[in-house]
Amino acid sequence: MRKNVYLCIDLNLLAMRGKVLWSVISFCLMLSGCAKQQTKDVSTFFVSENACKAFAQSAIFTSKKLSASDIVLTKELLYNRYTLGDTYPYGDTTRCFKWETMRKCLAFIENMQSDTVRWCVFSNYKNRNREAPLVRKYVRNVYKRVSDTLGVERYQSVPLYLPSDSLVPERYGRDGTLAYLQKEEGSFFRISPVAIEGEWLIPKRYVKQLSDTTIFNHVIFVDRNDQNIATIERVSRGKWIIRSMNPATTGMHSPPYAQETPLGMFLLQEKKVRMIFLKDGGTATGGYAPYASRFTNGAYIHGVPVNVPQTQMIEYSWSLGTVPRSHMCVRNATSHAKYVFDYMPLENTLIVVIE
Repeated sequence: MRKNVYLCIDLNLLAMRGKVLWSVISFCLMLSGCAKQQTKDVSTFFVSENACKAFAQSAIFTSKKLSASDIVLTKELLYNRYTLGDTYPYGDTTRCFKWETMRKCLAFIENMQSDTVRWCVFSNYKNRNREAPLVRKYVRNVYKRVSDTLGVERYQSVPLYLPSDSLVPERYGRDGTLAYLQKEEGSFFRISPVAIEGEWLIPKRYVKQLSDTTIFNHVIFVDRNDQNIATIERVSRGKWIIRSMNPATTGMHSPPYAQETPLGMFLLQEKKVRMIFLKDGGTATGGYAPYASRFTNGAYIHGVPVNVPQTQMIEYSWSLGTVPRSHMCVRNATSHAKYVFDYMPLENTLIVVIE
């Protein structure tokens, strides 16, 4: 049993949590703008007002559930180079760290954890566990790749089947997506993803079960609108410490190669001191990205890319914190990428991409 977890969840009630869970995570991911801009009616960000009320009244969470106002954020930086302010100028506008949005997400992350929850992650990096079958309705996107009608590509994704139909998948789930594992059903697991509404069946080969001692005390927030990154660590119930606040550069929408960094909550799955990348459209080595931490598909948090024929690491780039430029990854100063690489624990760290 894990220690330092204060919230117990009745597993029998978790089966009913799909819409409620999706409502909360949607809220976390869709709020945008600096504090002075966050004035919209929050109910507009939920699936429905009824779902909002259901969360507030849900017996899934005990009376000790946390809200954003219960989350205390303090600054004790472990990495203090290139540190940005809470708000800071950019061109003719102002950018910021969206602390209120982060507090809502951190409260959600604390509330979703329990000694009895069995966590798993969708796993199909580079189709290692077999290419996912075609979904019932699919399209070819602007990258000329097969995707479901919600925009999730077939490549590197996992098939999700409705519990009532295990023959043809209904949609795809992104590699790196965190889910609650409910039970086995033949060659499938029944799961409830954190960021996808409802319950689904998924073939066992696409699921990696996490340790029974898994607890998420480290969270990395990537803001693809304001192009910054913050690392945060939990020290006790409701108390989190900001460890770094830095400029970053996310993925850009530029077919046929570069893609946006996807919004959502993902698990830190893999680390590479040097992530080798290929030249666009070819098989020749284009260079490497230092201190790369992978969280979904081929998306890594990494340092400044080193293009061939160069070999020496580059510490900083003028482009960090400006506009999206990457292929899907999140570029950082190389020393900050090394800090993430060294300090953020594998399979116990969540990456939340907001805007």
